[in-house]
Amino acid sequence: MVLEKIFNSENYISHHLHHLQIDLRNLKLINIHYTPNTYWIFNLDSILFSLFLGITFLFFFYTISTSLSIQKPTKLQIFTELIINFINKNVQDMYSRNSILIAPLSMTIFIWIFLMNSMDLIPIDFLPYLLKIFFGIPIIKIVPSADINITISISIVIFILMIFYSFKIKGIYGFIKELTLHPFNHIIFSILNCILEIISLLSKPISLSLRLFGNMYAGEMVFILISGLLPWWSQWILSVPWAIFHILVILLQSFIFMVLTIVYLSMASKKN
Repeated sequence: MVLEKIFNSENYISHHLHHLQIDLRNLKLINIHYTPNTYWIFNLDSILFSLFLGITFLFFFYTISTSLSIQKPTKLQIFTELIINFINKNVQDMYSRNSILIAPLSMTIFIWIFLMNSMDLIPIDFLPYLLKIFFGIPIIKIVPSADINITISISIVIFILMIFYSFKIKGIYGFIKELTLHPFNHIIFSILNCILEIISLLSKPISLSLRLFGNMYAGEMVFILISGLLPWWSQWILSVPWAIFHILVILLQSFIFMVLTIVYLSMASKKN
């Protein structure tokens, strides 16, 4: 009986750790028991939920923008203005130049990642159960930020913007000079400087993605373990306190990602 319970728990946990994947070569869903030896695989659930949450974010702010009122602002309008003012203050404090991109980008990152993280607060079996009943989907993961592919994709976009601003503001000569004459300002150390600066440059998007992924994956894993190892009637004893604590983690990770994005772009925009 004990061995059967352990076996069922292992199957349950293993089931919740798999993504709904599609093979791009034949556009077919991949069986949970099949491990494909190819890179032509998409985690379809992460992409769909990311798009859905992004569209939800855009629709919400668009709806607020079409009903703005100075005389009688609604509670949603006030709430939205507080978020915008909060993000603008952080951008003004950390980004020294004028840019039409940084503030909207920061707000998009903060809200979008917060929404993706918040999916972790939905009961672990709720959406998978509904999707299985109504659409016959056997397995799905609903937290996009717990997928390393999503976090790396966002970080790559930030990295591209860092390179773009470096070339735009410093020029090709200034960018090369930064790589070869820092931290040791002598031509003899050019190769060593270049190696150190490239490592430092590449570590920024990697640390961005891994920090967000690690925290959200760990949080999701705790919910899975609670649900897989405890009887249903006692799960709330651990899941409710963890969910309350996890709200802080969700908000903090969104804020950290936004702040580091502003800081990295600010560093890329500074002239030597």
